[in-house]
Amino acid sequence: MFAVVLATMLVAFAANAGRLLVVDAPQPSDVILVLAGETDRRPTRALQLLDQGYGRRVVIDVPAAARIYGLTQVQLAEKYIQGLPQAASVRICPIEGLSTRDESHDAEKCLAGEEGSRILIVTAEFHTRRALSIFRHEVRGKSFSVAVVRDETQFGTRWWTHRQWAKTCVDEWLRLLWWTAVERWH
Repeated sequence: MFAVVLATMLVAFAANAGRLLVVDAPQPSDVILVLAGETDRRPTRALQLLDQGYGRRVVIDVPAAARIYGLTQVQLAEKYIQGLPQAASVRICPIEGLSTRDESHDAEKCLAGEEGSRILIVTAEFHTRRALSIFRHEVRGKSFSVAVVRDETQFGTRWWTHRQWAKTCVDEWLRLLWWTAVERWH
């Protein structure tokens, strides 16, 4: 009997594992913060949210040390921003950290220069639950909400239907469990 209940619980969790990773609850904010990583969809989504009135400014986290074809990623981001109609409302936050927790500390320094305490995080769909948890835990004096950026090449909530989605789902669950059980307590 216990084995049947356990098996049923495991199947129910597995069927919903992808959906449980996703939090899509954007709230009107003072600043829209784009987390480092994917550089096409995330900034585009942030600009859509800015145009919809979800924030007054956009801050884009950009790895300070990363180089692409001889240019730093910060230089590329600056060039990208210069071509935007919303350029006056967009700022770059150079980050050093490689983990989401480290990124939260780097972003906190940039957010200190921004007016307001309500921050809307923009990140990958599968990363929303962990990112929201980390920022709420690590950055004091700010309130956070999160908006999803979908990328069907990387993830979908029906994770078992595509190999890449399955890899992303398992990897993110491992990271979320590590954050929840170990890293948040240090």
